[in-house]
Amino acid sequence: MGSLFRGEPMCLAQLFLQSGSAYECLSELNPNVSVFQRKFVNEVKKCEEMERILGYLVQEIKKADIPLPEGDVAPPAPLLKHILEIQEQLQKLETELREITRNKEKLRRNLLELTEYMCMLDVTQRFVRRTAEYESQLHANYEEFPSMENEPLVDYNCMHRLGAKLGFISGLVHMAKVEAFEKMLWRACKGYTILTYAELDECLEDPDTGTNTKWFVFLVSYWGEQIGQKVKKICDCYHCHVYPYPNSTEERSAVVEGLNVRIQDLHTVLHKTEDYLRQVLCKASESVYTWVIQVKKMKAIYHVLNLCSFDVTNKCLIAEAWCPVADLQNLRHALEEGSRKSGATVSSFMNTIPTTQPPPTLIRTNKFTSGFQNIVDAYGVGNYGEVNPALYTIITFPFLFAVMFGDFGHGLLMFIFALLTILYENHPRLQRSQDEIMKMLFEGRYVILLMGLFSVYTGLIYNDCFSKSLNIFGSGWNVSAMFEEVWGPEDLQNNQFLALDPNVTGVYNGVYPFGIDPIWNLASNRLSFLNSFKMKMSVIFGVAHMTFGVVLGVFNHLHFKNKYNIYLVFLPELLFMMCIFGYLVFMIFFKWLAYSAEDSTSAPSILIQFINMFLFTGGETDTFYTGQIGLQRFLLSIAFLCVPVLFFGKPLYLYWLHSGGRGIRMYRSGYKLIRKESEEELSLLRCHDVEEGSSHLDSGNREGDGEEFNFAEVFMNQAIHTIEYCLGCVSNTASYLRLWALSLAHAQLSEVLWQMVMRVGLRVDTTYGVLLLVPVLAFFAVLTVSILLVMEGLSAFLHAIRLHWVEFQNKFYSGGGYKFTPFSFKHISLHFNKDDMA
Repeated sequence: MGSLFRGEPMCLAQLFLQSGSAYECLSELNPNVSVFQRKFVNEVKKCEEMERILGYLVQEIKKADIPLPEGDVAPPAPLLKHILEIQEQLQKLETELREITRNKEKLRRNLLELTEYMCMLDVTQRFVRRTAEYESQLHANYEEFPSMENEPLVDYNCMHRLGAKLGFISGLVHMAKVEAFEKMLWRACKGYTILTYAELDECLEDPDTGTNTKWFVFLVSYWGEQIGQKVKKICDCYHCHVYPYPNSTEERSAVVEGLNVRIQDLHTVLHKTEDYLRQVLCKASESVYTWVIQVKKMKAIYHVLNLCSFDVTNKCLIAEAWCPVADLQNLRHALEEGSRKSGATVSSFMNTIPTTQPPPTLIRTNKFTSGFQNIVDAYGVGNYGEVNPALYTIITFPFLFAVMFGDFGHGLLMFIFALLTILYENHPRLQRSQDEIMKMLFEGRYVILLMGLFSVYTGLIYNDCFSKSLNIFGSGWNVSAMFEEVWGPEDLQNNQFLALDPNVTGVYNGVYPFGIDPIWNLASNRLSFLNSFKMKMSVIFGVAHMTFGVVLGVFNHLHFKNKYNIYLVFLPELLFMMCIFGYLVFMIFFKWLAYSAEDSTSAPSILIQFINMFLFTGGETDTFYTGQIGLQRFLLSIAFLCVPVLFFGKPLYLYWLHSGGRGIRMYRSGYKLIRKESEEELSLLRCHDVEEGSSHLDSGNREGDGEEFNFAEVFMNQAIHTIEYCLGCVSNTASYLRLWALSLAHAQLSEVLWQMVMRVGLRVDTTYGVLLLVPVLAFFAVLTVSILLVMEGLSAFLHAIRLHWVEFQNKFYSGGGYKFTPFSFKHISLHFNKDDMA
C-alpha cells in the first residue's frame, strides 16, 4: 500500500560484470540498464537467425496439424555453454526438414504429372478409334483426299494428305483458357489443325497455385512439321501440360501399365516420406516451446548487454541501472548466483552511486490496481516521490461514474459481465485475444466490476431500475388521506393534476428508508425534483473532491521539504476554496436541515443568496439566518486576501531566502558545510538530499543548488498558477455539474426506450401478446446493451476520466516523471503468436 501511495525509493547502481559471467548475471537480473556501446551485435544476429528457424519449424508443425505444447511456467534462460548446442540442433533440424520437404514436393509434383498423364490417356482414347488396317497404312499411304462423309472426325483414312505427315499433340489446358486457346490455334495455323477437347470428370491440383481446379484434355491433329512447331509454341504460351501421345494401341497399353506401376510406387514412397516428416516434426514439437522462450530470453539478455560499456581492459562490463532500494539485496544475490553458474574466478559486484538526476517512478501494482494505475498514467507518470492519485481513484472513479450511470438494472448487467471475465480470466482464449477492444475490456475488468457495483448502489439511491422504481419498503406518502380531508369528486373532474399536501395529517408518514421514494416515479414534477436534488449533489461531490485534492498537496510539500509551500500555497488555496464554495455547500445542507415541508415555500433561493453574496446586496429579511450578511462579507474578504498571498508570498519568500537569508543555507538537515572546497562533503550533501527526497519540482528554487535565482521566472510561474487556480475553482465546480447532466440524460434515455419499445409490447392484446413479446424483448435487450450500456457507459467513463485528470489531479499532481521499466522476463509471452509463425 505504501508503494501505491507514493513511488518506491530508487537508487542508481553501478554494476561491474565480468565478461565471462555477464550473460549468466543478466539472466538472473531485472534492472533497467541504460548505458551505451554495442559489443554483442553478432550474438543478437545469431538469436535472430534462431528465431527465423523456429518460425519455420512452427509453420511446418502447424501445417502438419500437430498440436504445439505450451506451458504456464517459462523455462530458464540457457547457460552460455548450451547456446551453441541449441544453435547446432536448430540448424541441423532445419537442414533435414528442408531436404525432406523438398523431396516430398518433388514426389508430389511427379505424382501429379503421372496422374495428369493417365487422365489424358483415358480421355483421348475416346477421341480416336484405331484399327489394325489403318495402322498398317500409317507410313505407306499417299492417296488423294478421301471422302470424309461417313468417317469420324479424326480417323486413319485421312491422316496423310498430299504426302504430309500427320502428327498429334495432347495435354491438359486450364478451363479458363480453353476458348482463347482454340481461337489462337485456328488463327495461327490457318485451319491446318483439328482440336478436340473434353472436360475432366475430377479436379486436379494446379502446381502453380496449389488449389484444385478444373482441366480440359485436348488433342491437336496437324499436318507438317512447321504447323507442329507453331502448335507447341502456342501450348507453351498458354501453360498447357503437354504429354507424349502413343502411336499405337500396344504402345498405349505399355504406357498405361508403366504409369500404374510408377503411380503405385510413388504413393508408397510419398506415404513413407510423410510418415518420416511427421515423426521429425513430432519430435521437434516437444522442444520447440522451450526453444522459442529460451531464444527470446537470450536475445533480450544480449540486447541489454549491448547497452553496457567495456572498461579499458575489455575484461569487465560496466552498467548503470536504476534499482529499487528494497531490491538491492536481490540484485547482489543475482550477481553472485550468475558468477557461480558461469564458474568465474572473480565475481561480479555492484555499488550505489550518488546522482542529481531525477529517478524514475516505480509503483508496484497487481491485477486489481493495475487498471486504475493505467488511468492515472495515461494522464502522465508521476514525478519521483509525488503522491499517487491511483490509490484514491480506486474509489472515486467508479463512484463518480456511477453517479452519472446510476441504474440498478444496467449496473447489474455491467457487474455480471465483469464478474464473468474475472472468473474466466485464466482462460487461454481471453489471455491470447488479439482484438484490441477485447484486450482493453479484459485488462480493465476490475475497473468495470467496481463501476457496475457502484452503479447498482446509486441505482438503488435513485430508485431506478430500467427507468422503473422499486417499491421495496412501501411509500411514505398516502393518497387516501387527501380524499378524506381535502379532495372531492369535483376536484377529480376539474383538474388534470392534483398535488399532495404534506401538511395534511396522514399524507406524509416519513422518509423512505433507502433512496428516492417510489411515488416520485408517478409524479408530474418528478423531473424538477430530481434535477434540484442531483444538481445540489453534484456541487457537494465536486467541492469535496477538489478540496481533497488540495489537501493531498500537503503530503507533497512535506515529502519534498518545502514547508513554506504549506503556509504560502496550501493554506491560501484551501481558504479560498472553503470561503466561497465550501460556504455554498454549507448553505445547501443548512437549507435541507432548517426547512421542512411546513415552511418549504418560504425558503430563500440558494442561487439568489450566492449571487447577492458577491454583489453585496439583499436585506436581512431574505436570509437563512441572523448575521448571514456579515459572515458572507467576512468570508469574501478572506478569499480576496488569499489571492495576493498566492501571487506574491512564495516568490518574495524565495527572493528573501536567496538574497537576505544566505546564512540559513549553511545548515541543512543536520549537516554543516565547513570547507566548500571539499568535493567529498559536497557529494555527501547531494546524496543526502536525494535520500531525503529533495524536490525536483522546485529544483530551480531550492537554495544551494548552484543556479542563479531568477525572481521574474518564479513570479511568472506563481502568477500563472494563481490565476489558473482561482479561475479553475469556478470552472471546475461548474464542470462537476456534468454529474447531474449525464445522470439526467441516462435516466431520460432509459425511460424513452421503455416507453417506445417495452410498453408497446406489453400493451398488445393477450392473444398475440406472447408471440410479439419475444421479439420486442430481444429488440429491447439489443438497444439496452448497445445504447445504454456501451454508448452511455463510454460517455460516463470519459467524463469521469476528465473529472479526475482536470478537476482533481491538477490540484496536487504534475505527472512530469518517467516510468521505471525494468529488464524482466515477465514481459515475454508464454504463448505462440503470429510473430512466432512469421
